[in-house]
Amino acid sequence: MRPAPKLPRIPLHAAAMLAPFALAYGLFFLWPAVQTLLLSFTQSSTTATTGFVGLANYIELFADPDFWSSLVQTLYFCLLTVLPLTAMGLIAALLVERMDRGKSLVQAAFFLPYVLPVGVMTLIAGWMLHPNFGVINYVFESQNAWLSDPVWAMPMVGIATLWWTVGFNMLFFMAGLRNIPSDIYEAAGLDGARGFTLFRFITWPQLMPVTIMVVLLQLIGSLKVFSQPYIMTGGGPFNSTRVVLHYMYETGFVNDNAGYASAIAVVFMVVVLLVSVVQNWLLRGRHAH
Repeated sequence: MRPAPKLPRIPLHAAAMLAPFALAYGLFFLWPAVQTLLLSFTQSSTTATTGFVGLANYIELFADPDFWSSLVQTLYFCLLTVLPLTAMGLIAALLVERMDRGKSLVQAAFFLPYVLPVGVMTLIAGWMLHPNFGVINYVFESQNAWLSDPVWAMPMVGIATLWWTVGFNMLFFMAGLRNIPSDIYEAAGLDGARGFTLFRFITWPQLMPVTIMVVLLQLIGSLKVFSQPYIMTGGGPFNSTRVVLHYMYETGFVNDNAGYASAIAVVFMVVVLLVSVVQNWLLRGRHAH
């Protein structure tokens, strides 16, 4: 008979240090999450609950074309941002690391937009995309109302997000590049490896753990997008930039249907978890091979 496995013992001082975080995590994340789950089974407004409705909100949700439309727009935003932001962060890090002079200045120039509040970023983006005096129309000699065009509105929100957050990913890749031992490059150089060969067989494999982390963080961040399309376009034109969190906000706080909005939140959380797990599994499986 096998002895029962012993539970790990947490030292008292470690438990005391973890207690404030655990308390805050329980109060401000777990408890609201449980309340949201319970609320999704009720017919509720933002101020009152009128009754238990079982799975009615979920049944209505799966037949709701507005929800599926907002989910498609969210995935479209992910397509426009996740891989481009990862690639741009990697390229920027490689270029900055190769610089002999002005490295800190260029690094700051890439990272500066990221420290701007989202309201300032969207204000700058709105000015650059203005149909009458915007820089983009001046460069392309056009008068296109980019944010009022159903075709171009979401790509423009994506481009503004690229400019805003690429510096964050660049820092991750720069940290990864600096952790690659220089003796690996020296040994490869003695074997005649140069240029792209060094990147393909040394830099890229060594950066794979960082790349997996960046893609995962970027995917989760893009799935949770709300502020940029909400401020820049208000979800329009014709709901072409209305993402899931925007639809949930409208349902809960504009239409005063908190029960249905809670069902949206629960389903969307499951979608985010599934996409994150599958993406992480695929990337780690590819890295293992």
